[in-house]
Amino acid sequence: MAVSISVVLLLVVLAVIFLRNGGLKLSHAIVCRLLGFFLAGTSMAPTISEGVAATAEVVSSLRP
Repeated sequence: MAVSISVVLLLVVLAVIFLRNGGLKLSHAIVCRLLGFFLAGTSMAPTISEGVAATAEVVSSLRP
């Protein structure tokens, strides 16, 4: 649960930055949000979730 909340917060921050800098139009943000919403309801959602969790685990195990 903590990983998904962190990913969501990161994506929200990036979207706000892009919107403020003009690199992301409001219509693009709406389309991206709808894509994520509908993708969460597909059979690919568990695979994507496992991939994000595995990536987060690899990144958290890295030592600078």
